[in-house]
Amino acid sequence: MKKIGFLSFGHWSPSPQSQVRSASDALLQSIDLAVAAEEVGADGAYFRVHHFARQLASPFPLLAAVGARTSRIEIGTGVIDMRYENPLYMTEEAGAADLISGGRLQLGISRGSPEQVIDGFRHFGHEPADGDHAAMARTHTKIFLEQLEGRGFAAPNPRPMFPNPPGLLRLEPHSPGLRERIWWGAGSRATAEWTAQQGMNLMSSTLLTEDTGVPFHQLQAEQIQMFRDAWKVAGHTHEPRVSVSRSIFPIVSALDRAYFGGEAGSHDQVGHLDGGAARFGKSYAGEPDQLVRELAEDEAIAAADTLLLTLPNQLGVDYNAQVLDNIIRHVAPGLGWR
Repeated sequence: MKKIGFLSFGHWSPSPQSQVRSASDALLQSIDLAVAAEEVGADGAYFRVHHFARQLASPFPLLAAVGARTSRIEIGTGVIDMRYENPLYMTEEAGAADLISGGRLQLGISRGSPEQVIDGFRHFGHEPADGDHAAMARTHTKIFLEQLEGRGFAAPNPRPMFPNPPGLLRLEPHSPGLRERIWWGAGSRATAEWTAQQGMNLMSSTLLTEDTGVPFHQLQAEQIQMFRDAWKVAGHTHEPRVSVSRSIFPIVSALDRAYFGGEAGSHDQVGHLDGGAARFGKSYAGEPDQLVRELAEDEAIAAADTLLLTLPNQLGVDYNAQVLDNIIRHVAPGLGWR
């Protein structure tokens, strides 16, 4: 069995070809897609977070709304850029959203990706020491993880407005168990080892910020193994989780072929990101039997317990729900995922 969820970037565009033409459309359709995903048997609804872009941004109102409208699926992010976050306020928001969903939050966080603006985190009031924004993201993460433990740290007012429990006060609302449902979006093998040392789950996407010449899925499988090995060395007492993202499109109709027939035979790509080499994974498109054969050879998918399917949200809720249904009904059984 493998958990199967979707990952939406939440794009919107005023173009007549888009089914998602406004921020309102993107948010409301994201909720509807999560409901539809639960109905067809998917296991998770995950949303990308980008600032200064016509995409989904502040995630917690959306996550809480999805939690209120669904009852079973996991709800998460992939990923929240920790350079932008106030970790204390984020702790409160995450706790509230998790409690509304009944403990189904799976928060993917990370250092973040290339931005729409120059040093956008500075507009949010965050100034990295010595200009090291990656270190700032990890510092924010450390504080966030500590606060999720729920330990008191703040001295109470001797004359409070409302009665306090004894001792130092913690942030509220506290959601027990959320600390073990935090994931780090790791772009390299070294970062995957660091993720394990921090006791976070591993979230690996369709690109890695390194290239050793081997196919993407093999490099990603190596990343996953290094994460698991580092987890054992760290001595954590619970089992970690690992997710990988893929673009997978079963072709079962003329419309599918019109949209994605050109993706058949896709290959890895090698390029540059943030000044360094990067390897981008291929897309999968084809008839279900063909997809079963190709996906069976993907070593990283085999090594992960969770598969996140990147969906073209601008094609609308109905079409994307059908893509999920086609994968769950026509592809997953042949691979032993269902």
